[in-house]
Amino acid sequence: MPDLLLELRSEEIPARMQRKAAGDLKKLVTDALVEAGLTYEGAREYWTPRRLTLDIRGLNARSADVREEKKGPRTDANEKAIEGFLRGAGLSSVSEAQVVSDPKKGDFYIAVITKPGRPAEEIIASVMPGIIRGFAWPKSMRSGPASMPKGSSYGGIEGKGSESLRWVRPLQSIVCVFGPENDETQVIPFEIDGIVAGNVTYGHRFHAPEAITVRRFEDYVSSLEKAKVILDAERRKDIILHDAKDLAFANGLDLVEDEGLLEEVSGLVEWPQVLIGTFEEDYLEIPAEIIRLTIKTNQKCFVTRPQGATEGLSNRFILVSNIQAIDGGKEIMHGNGKVVRARLSDAKHFWTRDQGNLPDLETLKASAAKFDLDLTKPLDQRMAKLDALNVTFHAKLGTQGERVARIRELAKQLAPVIGADAALVDRAVVLAKADLRTEAVGEFPELQGLMGRKYALLQGENGSVAAAIEDHWKPNGPSDRLPQDKVGLTVALADKLDTLVGFWAIDEKPTGSKDPFALRRAALGVVRMILERGVRLPLLSIVRDGDLLSFFHDRLKVYLRDLGARYDLIEAVLTPETDDLLMVARRVEALTAFVTDQDGINLLAGTKRATQLLAAEEKKGTVVANSVSEELLKLDAEKALYAAIKTASADAAKAVEAEDFRSAMQALSTLRAPVDKFFEDVLVNDEDNAIRANRLALLKAIREATGTVADFSKITG
Repeated sequence: MPDLLLELRSEEIPARMQRKAAGDLKKLVTDALVEAGLTYEGAREYWTPRRLTLDIRGLNARSADVREEKKGPRTDANEKAIEGFLRGAGLSSVSEAQVVSDPKKGDFYIAVITKPGRPAEEIIASVMPGIIRGFAWPKSMRSGPASMPKGSSYGGIEGKGSESLRWVRPLQSIVCVFGPENDETQVIPFEIDGIVAGNVTYGHRFHAPEAITVRRFEDYVSSLEKAKVILDAERRKDIILHDAKDLAFANGLDLVEDEGLLEEVSGLVEWPQVLIGTFEEDYLEIPAEIIRLTIKTNQKCFVTRPQGATEGLSNRFILVSNIQAIDGGKEIMHGNGKVVRARLSDAKHFWTRDQGNLPDLETLKASAAKFDLDLTKPLDQRMAKLDALNVTFHAKLGTQGERVARIRELAKQLAPVIGADAALVDRAVVLAKADLRTEAVGEFPELQGLMGRKYALLQGENGSVAAAIEDHWKPNGPSDRLPQDKVGLTVALADKLDTLVGFWAIDEKPTGSKDPFALRRAALGVVRMILERGVRLPLLSIVRDGDLLSFFHDRLKVYLRDLGARYDLIEAVLTPETDDLLMVARRVEALTAFVTDQDGINLLAGTKRATQLLAAEEKKGTVVANSVSEELLKLDAEKALYAAIKTASADAAKAVEAEDFRSAMQALSTLRAPVDKFFEDVLVNDEDNAIRANRLALLKAIREATGTVADFSKITG
């Protein structure tokens, strides 16, 4: 079966767009081919900085014929109805239609329409231009003659004034080759903005700019490699990583790995060449995080550390070039080193300036008094400056200073609940946002919190306060670590709860897939801190909003289900007003363990029949007594059940009070035998209304007893 090779070659595609674009192109092309009636055995996408490539194997040579039956009117229908049917079916007379008999509906016409299949080449040529023209890049540009205003010229070619192709960068050539694995292939020559698809591509821009004629994927890959282009991005990543590790090791160093940077760098080069550069050791006085971000952000280079070290950096960095230089890379290393030194000089300036006094301390006294700040300390000065400048947090939620004041009050409420030192919590809260006014964070916003911790330690703050300043952002996702201690936990909870309460108050809630303020992540962070650190926090005392509590319930369900909890067991213990999330998790954990053993099976069997029968009678409006009257218990089986309920309820209540939910369930499981005996010997719907109401009250007592642990009617199986 024939294969299809497609390459779209352009000027440099931004690295962050390449992987997704290649995947999108594969989906668009394969979907279009399948929709047109072709099937294929497999497809794989590839990308480099200058090309998107598809290798589609085992395509049909042509689409199958399609036979369609179109039902028409009855044979005795009026002439206009029959004429309309013939026109719609493309028939010239009723003699070309078939007559089908139906015992109930009589005879009617059917048109059998056969649509012949099309050659794959024709289908490919017809779908490709639309896919390429309609391709959705995050950012794109127009180029070529069609992009020029009508009447103007482009390289001597008059502008057409028509809609031109939008592509991420100017498209330069298209390869579209189709054919069997071992035979001759053919070009499918569709056209886009004057670019006609062919069988010619080009290699490395500098090392091998000559034209390359290709026939199929295998010689395309090998020809590109000879022309200094490695097509497979994963292979480029592997080469970069291993060469970087080897080069670092040869220099007595370890590479500091960075998957995000590796992905980006592999999208910047077609022929990766790994080199090592250097900078002055004096710059190592700057925090390692600043050095790493400076070199990564500005030069896309990796940092190294001494072999065997777990922290700290060396003054050597690893760079990846796209050129195999004749001087062994000396000039490239020299040029990169000059830029790195200049950037590190700026970073050192930021680091030094942030430790000095601000020039306008007199103007900060009011803000300092408001937050009990010490203006002899640099970080305190930055917090006072943040407040004095009235830096906006959100137009409807006020300034950063106002937000810190709210978090401060909330943290005072939370500290005793969590058992944190109130004074340390307060100090951490008022300094947590201060590094927003530092030059280091201004240059690298991702260092917020971390730089606050470093500056706090430099001015002699308590270690827990410094850690809380860094950790008040955490956790930032399901895999991020939690704050280190109770002080950090309190500040982080106060920060996230203030965010959620605030945005709920102004009705800025997540909708569908849109969550611009990362409120789902904030709520999941609260859930994780409560559950993983064992915090007993009555959320309604903080949020005072049923909708927001429901939002927490949704995040809790996601969290518990990711841990393997059954959906029905979560629903069995979670009620709309439940605001103690830790107790929900513990009940679900106990219930999960319980329902799979014999006691659990007994409990489910013993209660389900009772609660289901009661619910059915309540739905019909049958009278149920408010409580069980012992005088109305006539049979031994109902007397025994009532005694068992009283004993089981008392034992379960004690266990629930002690938060021993497993024991509570075991106590309730003893109801299985008396419930079974009750249904064997007792007719619930007695003719005497009072007796019937009393017996239903017995069933209600079972539901109330089990309800102290879970709603067993929601458990499946």
